[in-house]
Amino acid sequence: MPRQEHRVIFLVGFMGAGKTSVGRMLAEQLQWRFVDLDDLVVAREGRSVAQIFEEAGESGFRSRESAALQQLLTELRSSGNAVVALGGGALSQPENQAAVERSGFLRIFLDAPVEELFRRCASQDLARPLRKDLSSFRELYLSRLPGYSSGAMHADTTGRSVAQVCDEVRSLLERGKLGVKETD
Repeated sequence: MPRQEHRVIFLVGFMGAGKTSVGRMLAEQLQWRFVDLDDLVVAREGRSVAQIFEEAGESGFRSRESAALQQLLTELRSSGNAVVALGGGALSQPENQAAVERSGFLRIFLDAPVEELFRRCASQDLARPLRKDLSSFRELYLSRLPGYSSGAMHADTTGRSVAQVCDEVRSLLERGKLGVKETD
């Protein structure tokens, strides 16, 4: 992995894994910038993820997501430290996965059992265009699992609070000798 002047942590995982919640808290604890890829797409498009899916379909959303990711990767090479939450399907696109791997930035896979992820999504008041029934949810999760786990450190979020997951992620970072410590 190439040595990076700026430190970046990509949080990857399926919908409901806690990428945004953990990312926000972790960035605050580290005093780093937080970026959510879905928020970048929404800002660029001026409409919600659900609206983009409805009007342009999944392929239309994925092309917009890829463009936002490419722009973000360019910016991250010259900006300060950041924690980035990637959308649940961002790494399902081979060009996105290759670009993230080439970046050399650290990836942490946030995971939990499919049933727990499904329950979390059901309890959140968010439009999730790809959350249908449990069977199709599981099938989609399994199809994306290789992209999440490839080259990533793993953090189990099962039954844990956001703060507990942040503690585990910081522990992974410290064990990895990445020099990431909570700041005063």
